[in-house]
Amino acid sequence: MSKPMSERERQEFLAGTHIGVLAVTRGGRSAPLAVPVWYDYRPGGDVLVVTGAGSMKERLVRAAGSFSLCVQVEEPPYKYVSVEGPVVATHARPTREEVLSMARRYLGEEEAAAYADGDHSGDVLLRMRPRRWLSADFAADFAEAGAAAEPAPEG
Repeated sequence: MSKPMSERERQEFLAGTHIGVLAVTRGGRSAPLAVPVWYDYRPGGDVLVVTGAGSMKERLVRAAGSFSLCVQVEEPPYKYVSVEGPVVATHARPTREEVLSMARRYLGEEEAAAYADGDHSGDVLLRMRPRRWLSADFAADFAEAGAAAEPAPEG
């Protein structure tokens, strides 16, 4: 059985390097939009996402005023954290430092700097304040399964 992560564990996990899946309502017209994104997060802070101004993602997030983000480990032992909250700020053209901080999570230092030096004039920074958290750590399940699979000692 999975166990929820402690507050410290889930914040540290979210601060790790993962591709996030941003989900936002489409206003009841169909299933929510769910798309992979780079993000930035520091424990206790806001979730930052950069997206294209006028993109479907940006328009839906602006209309909804909130979004959720799910990050996971895709190999055993599985873990995930999902956060949801209001968008507390948006601003056009994120700063070079905001882009660089995010890019460092996914690219090497040189590539991150080159990426941050690119044209981000058509981008928007979305800042979400986490209000609701869901998490699960399946490590105990895999430890139990491994112990059950071990051969009995010879005696």
